[in-house]
Amino acid sequence: MDTLQPRKAGLNNPFVSLRHANYRYYFAGMCVSTIGTWMQNTAQPWLAYSLTKSALLLSVVSALQFLPALLFSLFAGVLIDRLPKKRMLIITQSLSLAITFALWLLVHSGNVQYWHLLISASLLGLVNTLDMPLRQSFVVEMVGHDDLMNAIALNSLTFNVARMIGPSLAGILMGTIGISACFLVNSLSFAAVLISLFFIHPVACAVPEEKERKGMFESIGEGLKYIFHDETLYTTLLIMAVISTFALNYGVAIPVFAQQILGLTETGYGFLLSALGAGALVGALLVASLSKNGPRRFILYVLPLFSGLILILIGYTNSFVSTALSVAIGGFLFVTYLSTANSNLQIHTADRFRGRVMSVYSLVLAGSSPIGNLFVGSMDNWFGARMGFIACGIAVMVFIMPIFIFIFVRRNRV
Repeated sequence: MDTLQPRKAGLNNPFVSLRHANYRYYFAGMCVSTIGTWMQNTAQPWLAYSLTKSALLLSVVSALQFLPALLFSLFAGVLIDRLPKKRMLIITQSLSLAITFALWLLVHSGNVQYWHLLISASLLGLVNTLDMPLRQSFVVEMVGHDDLMNAIALNSLTFNVARMIGPSLAGILMGTIGISACFLVNSLSFAAVLISLFFIHPVACAVPEEKERKGMFESIGEGLKYIFHDETLYTTLLIMAVISTFALNYGVAIPVFAQQILGLTETGYGFLLSALGAGALVGALLVASLSKNGPRRFILYVLPLFSGLILILIGYTNSFVSTALSVAIGGFLFVTYLSTANSNLQIHTADRFRGRVMSVYSLVLAGSSPIGNLFVGSMDNWFGARMGFIACGIAVMVFIMPIFIFIFVRRNRV
């Protein structure tokens, strides 16, 4: 049996994974890279909205960045289970560096147009379709099974520290040096990951096992069959589909809300996104400190409902302070949920299916974003910036309840 077994309940050392040298190198590189990513994630929506003054066209940029995940994630999972992960990471990080550097050249020269953003977003989305599940699957090769759950939480912690720092830095740079600086910093930040991968000794990385070579579609079918025969896996993914479609659209909703409702400048917009990151950071620290037998059921089945409620509340806020506080709570809720859901999937997944299961995780998490981004963009465009948040909150409540009823009825029958 190669699935992971939970430890005893209680609080853990939230940084125990850092005892592994390979993971320390990786962690350091990702700390730098994710700050750069969040700087671009802050600058790109602002640039798109400034160029078009259309919430719908802004949402198209975000949708295109996630569309490749919807189309190709299942194929990426098969490749991840077959090929050396470190080598593939070097390729994906190098491609990301090249794409973002080209975008910086366009922005810095003053020649950037809306269609450039569409192409850049599509190319980055294609690379991330492989890179995202690849990074998730690579963690176990650096820390082993015992510290895997803690490492997942630390990855989330890194991501959300960057979510807090990156937008603030982006807002300051956008208001002083100019928006192009954010794209340059992001491009250079990918070099940090490439350097860290150089120090991860190849012998320490697991080599894919020799296995009977199956066709691509047969391997995909095998992975999907594995998921649909495990109630924990498919119910977790169903709930995540709702959350990622309707509750993770802050990147589209916040820039419109910041300009239309709050009248914020670039700096204020950056600090508003940092409030989201601050709440997310608290959630990531909480999950990193909890044992594997922590309140997992409560987090998985109750927090999604609160996520819907907080979105509705954000839609009714009128000041920077009230919006920032509400957004921070939203950040806490969705990161606590996503980190726990990620851990729940990996605990119940056999090693030989890890790449395919995590590719479905990426498919659900990123692949549903085009739908959600277009939904919130349409609501903002037709009914105003408040309705984007309110409609998403209502949608979370409406779609989550039938899933909960299904789970409750099925388990009571058993």
